[in-house]
Amino acid sequence: MTTSLLLSAACGLLLVGACAAPVTTPDRAPMAEDPRWIVYPGSEDGIGAGKRVVLVAGDEEYRSEEALPMLGRLLSTHHGFECAVLFSQKPDTGEINPDQSDHIPGLHLVDDADLLVLQLRFRELPDEDMAHIMHHTLSGKPLIGIRTSTHPFNYKTNKESPYAKWTWTSADPAGGYGKEILGETWVNHHGHHGVEATRGVPNAEVAGHEVLRGVADVFGPTDVYGIRGLQDDATVLLWGQVLAGMTPDAPAVEGAKNEPMHPVAWTRERPVGEDDDATQRIFTTTMGAATDMESEDLRRLFLNAAAWTLGLEADIPEGGLDASMVGTYDPTDFGFGTFRKGLWPADYRDGTPPRD
Repeated sequence: MTTSLLLSAACGLLLVGACAAPVTTPDRAPMAEDPRWIVYPGSEDGIGAGKRVVLVAGDEEYRSEEALPMLGRLLSTHHGFECAVLFSQKPDTGEINPDQSDHIPGLHLVDDADLLVLQLRFRELPDEDMAHIMHHTLSGKPLIGIRTSTHPFNYKTNKESPYAKWTWTSADPAGGYGKEILGETWVNHHGHHGVEATRGVPNAEVAGHEVLRGVADVFGPTDVYGIRGLQDDATVLLWGQVLAGMTPDAPAVEGAKNEPMHPVAWTRERPVGEDDDATQRIFTTTMGAATDMESEDLRRLFLNAAAWTLGLEADIPEGGLDASMVGTYDPTDFGFGTFRKGLWPADYRDGTPPRD
């Protein structure tokens, strides 16, 4: 058994008692640079000084390989977080390939992350790589899930893996990782995919929540995901209004689709272990395609959420965190097979590469 697997097993045993790891800021060397991933430096200034975030891009449809480097730049440049962005890629060349479901180099960096951000879809990772994700998750450390991370894992080949139970269709735990950890698994496209866009409507009942500071105008061209059984301890921050079109000025669809609206962003303070006071802070949004992230207020929601998960909510200003763009950002429309070919992590470091 590898060291990583032993760590994962150990944390599983600790959860019988209490294993909610506190977020710490120890003195530590910067994350290792490597051409297979991107590292954005931290700074001594900003809300994120001393904090480390690992963002993992691995979905075939919504261009997380474009959105997560952009969010890493914002976290680093505006707010002082040290960030690493990891990618699904070809094992032999390191070329970014979202269709490669079993190879994401650099997951060992998760072991020392204060916050883990996942934008995954139907990955089937080797056990030694999955161990890093599950050790972070089960230790109770802060976590963010974006869009298809409600269904991040799908074990079709290695069904004997100890991690196969986290498949999105799992019976135990029901709904796998998405349901058990983030709050919901994949259900359906509630909005008409590619036809009906989404307006994020802040939940008036929690208008004072720190994550909603400065968040008023959220729009994304992706559709609202159906939510059937959100975990009872979830706090809904945004409702998803289904629009009768693909532009911000499209009217709301009339009738049952919006009566009631489904959640598109929520938080959880998930109980961890037997200690009633031990909880894990989690933020999930079913928005988050690269084109959705053109919405400044959606980016602000994400940045505020990153701070909140880390217990830094007192430092979020009333107008929310600065979400202005850093570098060029020209996202590709969502869709299967639409990712930009022949690109490596370094190509996304400073912005979206120019189109051919």
